[in-house]
Amino acid sequence: MLKALIILFSVYTAIKVYVSVMQMGYIVDEKHKDAVLMTKAKYLEAANYAIAKEKVDLTSHLVEYLLFIWWALIGFGALYGFLSQYISESPFWGSIIFLVGYFTIEYIVSLPLSIYQTFVIDKHFGFTKTTPKLFIIDQIKSIMLFLTIGIGITSLLVWIIENFEMWWLYGFAAIMFILLIANFAYPTIFAPMFNKFTPLEDKVLENKIETLMKNAGMKANGVFVMDASKRDNRLNAYFGGFGKSKRVVLFDTLLEKLSHDELIAVLGHELGHYKHGDIWKNIALMTILFFGVFYLLGHLPESIFAELHTTPIAGVKIALIMLVFPLLAFIWMPIMSLFSRHNEYQADKYGSSIGGKEHLVSALIKLVEENKAFPKSHPLFIFFYYSHPPILERLKALGFDESNYKNESSLPHDGIFSFIKN
Repeated sequence: MLKALIILFSVYTAIKVYVSVMQMGYIVDEKHKDAVLMTKAKYLEAANYAIAKEKVDLTSHLVEYLLFIWWALIGFGALYGFLSQYISESPFWGSIIFLVGYFTIEYIVSLPLSIYQTFVIDKHFGFTKTTPKLFIIDQIKSIMLFLTIGIGITSLLVWIIENFEMWWLYGFAAIMFILLIANFAYPTIFAPMFNKFTPLEDKVLENKIETLMKNAGMKANGVFVMDASKRDNRLNAYFGGFGKSKRVVLFDTLLEKLSHDELIAVLGHELGHYKHGDIWKNIALMTILFFGVFYLLGHLPESIFAELHTTPIAGVKIALIMLVFPLLAFIWMPIMSLFSRHNEYQADKYGSSIGGKEHLVSALIKLVEENKAFPKSHPLFIFFYYSHPPILERLKALGFDESNYKNESSLPHDGIFSFIKN
């Protein structure tokens, strides 16, 4: 069984590596062609950033594979043997310590790439404003969250596995319940641990947003500005939470770049997801994924634990779930992305009906330019990784004529409007 799992993970890694290589080759070819949606200089910069980022991802794929092989052939058995005394004395606490060891090793291995992405790639391309001090503080906060909430969730799963024959079903139900609670708590509890949220001071814009939401039959617990610029220059906005915890969040970087009309169009797009129930559709798709993961792992033959040089204690079962989850998610994600891309078109349609096609188009073009998002990708890359339609396809669906649009540094963005088809 372990041999079959290694073969599957090898095929999974080979596909990811192949797609990454194809994506980099595609961008290298495309970046020498006529610029799209950007000036030539920004187009080349976006291409170079995409290639650099993909090289980091390619390295990450290989590290993930080597770590999987190590865990499967050596790591699980070595960690289990090191903790065998604790496990024999108390399977519950032995499982907890085993999982802490597993997560610690995973964290240490992934940290160098995270540092390289932040302080080399993102810094070189002018994205990050994160200082070493802020990075360390963020890491400490993340570790503290794991040691409190993470250990609590882990302990619950260990208890379920030890006390119920159909642990996989009850474990699945517990995780889905926790994920729903986390969505409620994220905007008001977790997000403020890492960023500062202040009420929107622009009362004119606030009134427009509140009117937009009122007309859509939606209520929110305020409009807030997030100090995203202390870490990053990227632009974004979102509706967070459910029920009374729901709030509108605007990145301060977004407020600096978009006009009121463009902001309303972007928020109209996000509002479209709520109107169409896309949040719940995504939760339903994730539920299917998690159910499949827990079911499969709950029906593995006992022989696999002997092959891992362990016994089937709760800690090993949970670590095994974490280890194979990326493989199963990779198989399921193209299906989720297919639904997601359809939902994005519908949200664009709703946003343009509220804020105007010309404003949504100009906002999307600004987002592409400011986020240095290369506007083209290899079809395979789109199939596996794109939860949003390619930007050119989105713009085309909104009536944008790429052949008539020339982005020159001297062209005001209001000039975009003349390139919208009736």
